[in-house]
Amino acid sequence: MIMPLYDDNSKRVRVPFVNYILIAINIFVFVMFQNFGENERFVYTFSAVPAEIISGKDIQSSPTVLGKTHSGEEIIRPGLEPTPFTVYITLITSMFMHGSIGHILGNMLFLWIFGDNVEDRLGHLQYLLFYIIVGILASLAHVATCVLLKSDLLTPSLGASGAISGVMGAYLLFFPNNSVTVLIFRFVTTVPAIVAVGLWFAMQLFSSFMELGAGEGGGVAYGAHIGGFIAGLPLAFFIDKTLGEGKQNASWGQNL
Repeated sequence: MIMPLYDDNSKRVRVPFVNYILIAINIFVFVMFQNFGENERFVYTFSAVPAEIISGKDIQSSPTVLGKTHSGEEIIRPGLEPTPFTVYITLITSMFMHGSIGHILGNMLFLWIFGDNVEDRLGHLQYLLFYIIVGILASLAHVATCVLLKSDLLTPSLGASGAISGVMGAYLLFFPNNSVTVLIFRFVTTVPAIVAVGLWFAMQLFSSFMELGAGEGGGVAYGAHIGGFIAGLPLAFFIDKTLGEGKQNASWGQNL
C-alpha cells in the first residue's frame, strides 16, 4: 500500500482556487445531497449507468435482490431512478459523487496533493476544462470496460476517482521529479513523483487484472482509474501547449 501525504510546492506561484472549489463541491455534494452516502435515491438518479450512456435512454428499474448476508438478510440494490435531464449529464454529475466517507477522504487527499501543481501549470480555467474533460473520458472508459468484460450495465458508477486519476497523469507528465512524501506500509519516505504515481498506477493495473482473472465486473471501477490516468497524459499535454499559462513556471522538457 502506498499513500501520498504531501508534495513539494516550493515552485508553485498561483493560489489554486479552482482546485479548492472542486474539493469544496465534492464535499458539499457528499454531505448535503448524498447525506454522507446514505441517500441512495440521489445516487441512483445522478450516477452514470453504462446502459444509459450506451443507449442514450433513461432507464428505470425496480429494486433487485443480489443475495443474502451471513445472517440471512437480503442484499438489495435499489432501482434506478429517473434522471431529470439527459442521461449524458450524469457523466458530469457522477464526477462529484462518492460511495463512502473513506472514498471521499482518499480522493480529496489525492486531489489536494496533486491538483494544485497541475492548476499552477495549466492556469485556472484550463485546469477546470481539463478536469471536466478527463472525468468524462474516464467514465466512458469505464463504460467500455463494462462492455468488454460483459459486466452488469445497469450498475451505476461514480466518476470522481477517474477525474482525479487524470490529474495524477497530468502531474506525472509535468512534474516527474517532484518530491512526494508517502506512507509505504508503515514507513514514511520521500520519493520522486514518477515513483509515487507510478506505483499507484501499477497497483491499479494489478487490481484490474486480478478482477479480470476472477471474472468479476463489479466493485471498484478500475477501468475509470486506468482510463482517466492514460487520457490525462495527452489531454494535459495538448491543453498545456495550446491553452496553458504555466510555461513560465516549468518546462515539460526540463522535467524529464
